[in-house]
Amino acid sequence: MPSPGFLASLPFVLRWEGGFVDDPDDPGGRTNRGVTQAVYDAWRTKRQLPRCDVKLIDADEVHAIYEQGYWLPPRCDVLQRRLDLVQFDTAVNMGVRRAVQMLQRASGCIVDGAFGPQTERAVGARDAEQLIVAYCDAREDYYRRLAESRPQLGKFLKGWLNRLNALRREVDPSGLETRAPVNFGDMGYIRRIPDLGEDPSFDI
Repeated sequence: MPSPGFLASLPFVLRWEGGFVDDPDDPGGRTNRGVTQAVYDAWRTKRQLPRCDVKLIDADEVHAIYEQGYWLPPRCDVLQRRLDLVQFDTAVNMGVRRAVQMLQRASGCIVDGAFGPQTERAVGARDAEQLIVAYCDAREDYYRRLAESRPQLGKFLKGWLNRLNALRREVDPSGLETRAPVNFGDMGYIRRIPDLGEDPSFDI
């Protein structure tokens, strides 16, 4: 049965993942509720199910993919509330390995992308508030550097920062949104922005 932390965190993630999108500049390609066609194919193949268009993915499959693919591998289940959401949302948007590395950097331990006992101890030794601030700031710096180094992704920077600043408010309404307010421009609604996944070419 899904943990209370996962069930509490999932609505935020799904709000930002949106519905079906097939943007040629989105590294993930065809995506529905944040699940790419490739991830969906792999998930169904592992369970000996026939391939299916990601447009047709159902809610139970979405929940299972997020819990098994993005909640448990980066060990959100052992993190304090609020930090677990930061880690979960980062794993969905940036890939599990990159999320673990970002958490390791913020907590001051060896950065190897593998969440083991040393990482858990380092995280536990840090002040939770300061750790969340450092983590979110590192994620913002990453987005900015990525948009600068990959001009074709620059159009997604506002969306990435909107998501991050909404996350800052979600985990601490008193003021982690330090650099920029959520800005939807003239649209007034959330538009799907791409997830970077595990692609090592986005390591910067």
